[in-house]
Amino acid sequence: MNDEVFEKYRTAGALASRILREGAQGIRVGESYLGLVESIEARVRDEGAALAFPLNLSLNEDAAHDTASYDDERVFSNGDVAKLDLGVQIDGYIADTATTIDLGNNSLLLDASSGALEAAIREVKPGATAGALGAAVQKEIEGRGYRPIANLTGHGLDRYVLHRSPTIPNIGIKGGGVLEEGMVFAIEPFATTGCGHVKEKTRMEIYSQLSARPVRAPAGRIILDKIRDRNGLPFSHRWLGDRKLDLALPALIRSGNLHVYPVLSDVAGSLVSQHEHTVIVTGDGCIVTTR
Repeated sequence: MNDEVFEKYRTAGALASRILREGAQGIRVGESYLGLVESIEARVRDEGAALAFPLNLSLNEDAAHDTASYDDERVFSNGDVAKLDLGVQIDGYIADTATTIDLGNNSLLLDASSGALEAAIREVKPGATAGALGAAVQKEIEGRGYRPIANLTGHGLDRYVLHRSPTIPNIGIKGGGVLEEGMVFAIEPFATTGCGHVKEKTRMEIYSQLSARPVRAPAGRIILDKIRDRNGLPFSHRWLGDRKLDLALPALIRSGNLHVYPVLSDVAGSLVSQHEHTVIVTGDGCIVTTR
């Protein structure tokens, strides 16, 4: 990693941290879900950066992959546990960070995921294993009486690549990837009052491009043209700007052009908290870009 790349990671991280922290203050009872999502996304663009993925805002038992739809009428309610997951990219170099806002009485649940994140960060150094980070996450969450979500993980980052090695588990495993100086990855513990395993819901708002195979339908060609500058990074169907184009999305998925990210949820009635930072491994530890 040269100095120019390092600085882009650091700049993206500082920007993501500030916007996430300030944007989270807008999560208040009665406030508009759609309004908050669009305002935070607009702030990223206004700063001259780009979104690495649509702002994820997942409520209560929903852990990941939810974002606002065109006409989303949801408002925040008493008792909500809201996960706010923001990705900022500068020239393709990504900062991925998340926090949870509690509109109820769930401070210990939030402390479980935030404490797990800090414990995992303390383990980061060259030669450490991903399994050791997962063990640190699991210990902190279970020590507070909750479960880690076993089938959600942290992930490596690269230029225009949101998920690559190393995979950072949220439970202890033997071995796992060995960390090396210069690696960039996100650690994102999830703590839950539920079963500790998420499943896909029918709600689908986020997509990414897998290929550019020729398509016949004009609407399909328009979509592929609109998302070309994403360079494979995820997008929201809300960003397409024309609801009529939504009809072409299933065909693009069937043809292998698009991948869809359904909302991931623990059991109904449970609550999930999430915290996340992006780190760069250094010679004697790591730098957290999203503090």
